[in-house]
Amino acid sequence: MIEIYTDGACLGNPGPGGWAWVRADGAHGSGGESPTTNQRMELTAVIEALSSNPGEVVIVSDSTYVINCFKDRWWQKWQRTGWRNSKGEPVANSDLWRRLIPLVTEREPEVTFRWVKGHAGTPLNEAADQLAQQEARLLR
Repeated sequence: MIEIYTDGACLGNPGPGGWAWVRADGAHGSGGESPTTNQRMELTAVIEALSSNPGEVVIVSDSTYVINCFKDRWWQKWQRTGWRNSKGEPVANSDLWRRLIPLVTEREPEVTFRWVKGHAGTPLNEAADQLAQQEARLLR
């Protein structure tokens, strides 16, 4: 099983943003977009990590937005309600969720998620954050 740390960053919200994923063996990916939001970059980081890393993986993220969606299976309710949230409004970032959810569900149980506290000195989380920040700065 491979652990992949993901992170997203945004300079302003919206503003120039960056995403990144890193593995302990040094493999990584990153990119950016502008204008965007932090949440969109968090989702993009996971999409890119899963697209680039076949097999059994643990996605490690400091984003409760990402983690809770899969832990609490929010996506199942969104699909049942026609992509509406609990307030009856369209689900934010549904375009990215609609890309991410199949990447996870088609590989279950090979894909799992684990939350890590951000900015707490976890080396690979810090590395992903630095790469995402660097990508965002390149678009400033």
